[in-house]
Amino acid sequence: MGALLLAFGLQWLRKAILRASGYKALHDEEEAFREERERAAAAGRDTRARLDWYAFTLSFKGVFLEGLEVAFIVISFGSTQSRVGLAAAAAGAAFLLVAGVGAIIRAPLARVPENAIKFGVGLLLTTFGVFWAGEGIGVDWPGGDAAILAVLGFLAAVSFVLVWLLRRARVSARLIEAKA
Repeated sequence: MGALLLAFGLQWLRKAILRASGYKALHDEEEAFREERERAAAAGRDTRARLDWYAFTLSFKGVFLEGLEVAFIVISFGSTQSRVGLAAAAAGAAFLLVAGVGAIIRAPLARVPENAIKFGVGLLLTTFGVFWAGEGIGVDWPGGDAAILAVLGFLAAVSFVLVWLLRRARVSARLIEAKA
């Protein structure tokens, strides 16, 4: 489980570092919503059984993929504590809560600081991935589970230093281009 969480976490963290440093554009939820709305309007409306199939398929794919990732993470947390049933029940409850809120809101959540949340998720997934992968290969963590906080602190520090270094590199590159 640790290796899989580490793989997911490093992907999220890499993108978050690139976004924070300016090497990758920040995700703009409002713009993404506008673009998807235009595509949906251009696709026309295929309504069968009182259901817009384009919208249903688009929503299903997005929710299914993200939900599958979240379910995997929740189940992996539960399996490390031998509580898969409880984790599955929690994942089901979270699904119902998110589906209910989504049905009520039915619009993009533009005010949610998505880029910061993704940075945090990347840090947390990577932290648990490192910790559990270490346990899987026999690492005896000093302080037991409390070592998770040290791993998180270390990864956060390294991530913020990388953001700082990459920002400086971008500024330096711009200055060199301006002189040329």
